[in-house]
Amino acid sequence: MLNRVAVLSDIHGVLPALEAVLAEPDVRAAERIVLTGDIAAGPQPTEVLDLLMSLGDRVDWIAGNADRELLEHRRNAPTTAPTPDPLTPWAADRLRPDHLDLLASLPRTLTLPVRGLGTVLFCHATPRDDEEVVLVDSRLDRWQEVFTGLDADIRTVVCGHTHMPFVRLAHGRLVVNPGSVGMPYGRPGAHWALLGPGTDLRHTPYDLEAAVHRLTRTSTYPDAAAWADYYLHARATDADALAAFGPRDGRTNTP
Repeated sequence: MLNRVAVLSDIHGVLPALEAVLAEPDVRAAERIVLTGDIAAGPQPTEVLDLLMSLGDRVDWIAGNADRELLEHRRNAPTTAPTPDPLTPWAADRLRPDHLDLLASLPRTLTLPVRGLGTVLFCHATPRDDEEVVLVDSRLDRWQEVFTGLDADIRTVVCGHTHMPFVRLAHGRLVVNPGSVGMPYGRPGAHWALLGPGTDLRHTPYDLEAAVHRLTRTSTYPDAAAWADYYLHARATDADALAAFGPRDGRTNTP
């Protein structure tokens, strides 16, 4: 049984944000660090992967849709449809063979016993799919649908994907989304969660201007300056994100 687990989701290749979270005392003290996907697709993909790989067995990795897309681009480039995001092929082309092997080995879900929470299932989007959308205000029948097939002893589900932190109950299960480390919607800073014995949503502020300057100076991504300015400052609000994601959870009306 683990006493403390730090959950980092949606890092998206932003090294300054990752460094800020890893420097947190509670992350340093956590027995495990769980990454719930979308790790490297961003302006500093190799730097982020190398730092996380250096942490060894303390880190449990889960694949997200963006990690899968990086791998698909490199390994199936002649047959893969063009991606609407130009950052994906750019980041994919910078990954070394060991990075690709790592991404190819990642599971879609992981279960760990956590004190106070029992058996916790970690995933990227939902337990059954790496791109499905569920939100803090998704309908209960939507949650019942995405929970189909889960073992009854799984009472806590931790997911990411939508970049907005929340904790809620759905059909007796606690659902935790830690938010995004590297691409937050609604509030700047790096978002993460600490589990055990309860659930604690955390927010780590860091020097955004210095981070934007660093990404602009060190990343060779052609639009690094604009990308960093938009995403690190969280210029997409939570209302913007809910309006964009809402139709994807099956609702007829959006906030």
